[in-house]
Amino acid sequence: MSAPRVAVLRFPGTLDHESAARAVQGAGAEAVLTHHEDTALPDGTVAVVIPGGFSYGDHLRPGALASRTPIMGAVKAHASSGGRVLGICNGFQILCESGLLPGVLRPNASLSFICRQADLEVADSGTPWTGGRAEGEVLSIPFKHHDGAWFGDPGSTRVVLRYKGENPNGSIDKIAGITNLAGNVMGLMPHPEEAQDPLLGSVDGRALFAALVA
Repeated sequence: MSAPRVAVLRFPGTLDHESAARAVQGAGAEAVLTHHEDTALPDGTVAVVIPGGFSYGDHLRPGALASRTPIMGAVKAHASSGGRVLGICNGFQILCESGLLPGVLRPNASLSFICRQADLEVADSGTPWTGGRAEGEVLSIPFKHHDGAWFGDPGSTRVVLRYKGENPNGSIDKIAGITNLAGNVMGLMPHPEEAQDPLLGSVDGRALFAALVA
């Protein structure tokens, strides 16, 4: 039986596609790099990853230009049919700019780029994204961003992960990761693709990639 196919999107300025592809392969799936000018996802795509970076150099607003590229039409159709979509960092910003997730990502409260490990508390165990972890359990996943403060109405979404302890970027309600109400589209600012190997200090990101092909 062939491995499930996961499309990993690339835009001008995308940085983390290779790490995302390795994480997809670690989950037992085939990672297919997909260009922003494509009008369709690869045949047999079961899920989509929008990795981090600085699409279009973050001109206008982070994610705003990428959200208007041809491939996002196919991603919206995939999501509306129930397919899973995971947006990480800049990918989270693109999902909000495209309307697949509510809210916006504003500059960090400090107006500085932040890069470090974070403790994330599971806030909603009713989605598959956290691999069955109970509410209140803690995941250790690094983050690196300048525009990571989610702003919006928490009641318009499902909050899956919150920063535990310090709120590093000033997000409303300490939000680190959300899904749409259906639960098939998730965005988060921390980088689960960098929490896949014990040598890097944590394997807590594996659950989010396993959920793509579950």
